[in-house]
Amino acid sequence: MTKPAGKANDARRWLIRGRVQGVGYRYFAQRAAVELGLTGYARNLDDGRVEVYAVGPVAKLSELAGMLHRGPRWGDVRGVEEQEAAVQEYGSFRIA
Repeated sequence: MTKPAGKANDARRWLIRGRVQGVGYRYFAQRAAVELGLTGYARNLDDGRVEVYAVGPVAKLSELAGMLHRGPRWGDVRGVEEQEAAVQEYGSFRIA
């Protein structure tokens, strides 16, 4: 399946559960996304999960997904839900 002409980027949203707050998970996600040239954000959710939203080429989003499943050294990722998302323009990848 091919993408429509002119559509360079896709977007994904991940909801990560486990011990992912208070262990540097958002900063881990930010560092990984910046290294891959992605834009978007990472933020804590009230229910203890972390939400990561990223925009970029599909191959780079897949690389980020693999990193999000591992998480930082002190984290304990118990599950990752991935969703396709609408592309929103961000100038960088930030901690929200």
